[in-house]
Amino acid sequence: MSAQRGKDILLKVADTGGAFVTCAGLRSKRVAFNAEAVDVTDADAVGRWRELLGGSGVQRASVSGSGLFKDAASDALIRQAFFDGDIPDWQIVLPDFGMLDGLFQITALEYGGAHDGEVTFEIALESAGPVKFTEIA
Repeated sequence: MSAQRGKDILLKVADTGGAFVTCAGLRSKRVAFNAEAVDVTDADAVGRWRELLGGSGVQRASVSGSGLFKDAASDALIRQAFFDGDIPDWQIVLPDFGMLDGLFQITALEYGGAHDGEVTFEIALESAGPVKFTEIA
């Protein structure tokens, strides 16, 4: 994979009709995958080295970003999902790499801005079920 522009990562959320809407002009973005380890080490462990049980830990994906909302409708869609406690379907498009699709909960939504600048926001999402990865050919 060659170098990619960070600005090309897209964050899309499903609207009430199920169509995906690009929600914001994100200036910075981060996608992280984590898996908890299940330690099964016992007194017979070779050299007292830790032993882990493969395929048994909880997996999760986290997405965060900051930037500008694309328009008032996308701002309202995300804000309403946060205040309603909804867990909508999201798509995160990583150009020339792949697309993540799954249910995510908004765990943080922050607004800010300087007196001589635009209103910005920060968002954090945590996966709330299986996340599907589709490779982009």
